Amino acid sequence: MSLPPTAAREPAPEPLSPEAAAARDQAWIALARQGDQSAFGELMQTHYPATYRLVAAILRDEHEARDVCQEVWLTVWKNLKHYRSQSRFTTWLHPIAVRRAIDHLRKRQRWFSRFLPFAFGPEDAPGIPEPAAPDDSAAEALAAERRARFEQALASFPVRLRAPLALREIEGLSYAEIALALDCPPGTVMSRLHQARRLLLKKLNGMTPPNPL
Repeated sequence: MSLPPTAAREPAPEPLSPEAAAARDQAWIALARQGDQSAFGELMQTHYPATYRLVAAILRDEHEARDVCQEVWLTVWKNLKHYRSQSRFTTWLHPIAVRRAIDHLRKRQRWFSRFLPFAFGPEDAPGIPEPAAPDDSAAEALAAERRARFEQALASFPVRLRAPLALREIEGLSYAEIALALDCPPGTVMSRLHQARRLLLKKLNGMTPPNPL
């Protein structure tokens, strides 16, 4: 199948209640299971932005996030018959997106570990923020520096810490939802979030934390 376009659409005048949104999703899913690509397109258009934010939060690369999102939605189309309507659609969708993103990240890290030393010299190391333009105000320069430090710190996190932090702080998922997405106990989620926040604080303060294992 060819996926529908992902261009932004005009927002609805009034947002639906969670119950109405769930009923709308179920109607689209029922039609999509019968092969209705238009209904699946509506489902994808509605949930694509959140899927993209989730994948991008893990990968920290917008171009790769778009590619992975296409893979995610192809997977959803092929496996929609396995979705059980007793749970929210996003409860089923999020783990698929997280697994795809983590798989892609691991492949990328293996590639970098093999070829990065040959691709960059010490003066060309990636991840160094560009200096602020001369006409930037001091506040804008400081904000840009903080954003760059945060992005650089998060990009250096190991997968097992980056994923729960992104799911919690960027997507706002509960501990139970993160546990489901990552296929681990809620206690493990809490422990990893604690480690991730401590590591982030140390990195942002310019300290050198121990290598998390």
